[in-house]
Amino acid sequence: MTAPSETKKQASGTQGTGENTIRVLIAEDQSLVRGALAALLALEPDIDVVFEAADGRQALAHITAADPPPDVVLTDIEMPHTTGLELAQSLQARGHRPRVIIVTTFARAGYLRRALDAGAAGYLLKDAPASQLADSVRRVHAGLRVIDPELAVAAWDDADPLTERERQVLRHAGEGTTTAAIATTLHLSEGTVRNYLSEAIGKLGAQNRIEAARIARSKGWL
Repeated sequence: MTAPSETKKQASGTQGTGENTIRVLIAEDQSLVRGALAALLALEPDIDVVFEAADGRQALAHITAADPPPDVVLTDIEMPHTTGLELAQSLQARGHRPRVIIVTTFARAGYLRRALDAGAAGYLLKDAPASQLADSVRRVHAGLRVIDPELAVAAWDDADPLTERERQVLRHAGEGTTTAAIATTLHLSEGTVRNYLSEAIGKLGAQNRIEAARIARSKGWL
């Protein structure tokens, strides 16, 4: 998605501050992408970008303290400190008002399923037409879901076979962490960690833990 160098709001010197204005927070660790998204939304008279966060932790802190909080959150998936999925899960658990739209490069069914499970109301790809961005914000704000139809079908056809604990263990294993270190981090016994890894490897038809992690990551399950 690309944005013009000057927006209508900047040119007119006005901001959308009416009762019907949709307040948007953008959480994106790449500053150029974050700025482009903000500039695109600034073109819309009924949308106001109220905060730009470099990661999910910063976004959550702002949402928790803001009065009123934003109406819609646009967030990437992979970010430092707190990911977009973790941000969506935290907002869902706390009952906060913002509705979440994932904006990502990952056209993976596994990521979409996890995003929906985390409470996200939208899933957009960064290479989607720029005209879809504002329309998606409005639709999600109105209580609808916005998801690419083909990706949605793939998400339900390609179900994630891993349990949450298998996913946690496999994620650490894929990073090269030893069984003992995984056990310490997750407060499990080494035997339990090995059992989880064995289950995950078998479910994915892999030869070892590294291959299993690679397969799961390519599907968007990690």
